[in-house]
Amino acid sequence: MKARKRIEFGEFIVSDPEICGGELTFKGTRIFVKDVLEMLEDGWDWDRISAAWDGCVSRAAIAEAIKLARQALLDEKKVENARAPQRAEYVTSVHRKRSVDV
Repeated sequence: MKARKRIEFGEFIVSDPEICGGELTFKGTRIFVKDVLEMLEDGWDWDRISAAWDGCVSRAAIAEAIKLARQALLDEKKVENARAPQRAEYVTSVHRKRSVDV
């Protein structure tokens, strides 16, 4: 089995199999990116988030997390849109088959 390697997603975010099982964390911490994103979702402001983590998560790190989350969402949407014509063709072919069978 091929060993997983550390992947840096920017200046502040990393996935390292040796740290928290490879979950996305902020470099030099065991703070999960998903936890910070959830705090944002819950309405926390950036300064409050930084203070909650004793300043280990900077405003710049939070901005990078948001940027990466946005990019992941846009990338997922591109994949979904690329598959959409295939789905439409499948639904149309299934509908035609059912019409013939009836």
